[in-house]
Amino acid sequence: MVINTKEFTERELDRIIEMAWEDRTPFEAIVFQFGLPEKEVIKLMRNNLKESSFKRWRKRVNSGVSLKHLKKRNKDINRFKCSRQKAISGNRISKR
Repeated sequence: MVINTKEFTERELDRIIEMAWEDRTPFEAIVFQFGLPEKEVIKLMRNNLKESSFKRWRKRVNSGVSLKHLKKRNKDINRFKCSRQKAISGNRISKR
């Protein structure tokens, strides 16, 4: 599945990058909301970040600190978002 980042608006790209930077947001949440699998998120991050920022992000994602992969998360956590966060449904981004 190859997704061209030009299909996303600037706001959507910003949100995808923001979600990718968040330690507790799993890649599955990005797939659910934007249909963008982990490999495509990595490509998007590589193309939109400075090289040093991208390397720092990859190092963090692969470290024990990040919970980007559901396997690393506590099995009791069964949601993508904080219980106090506005609802996210489909491709719509909650208003800020």
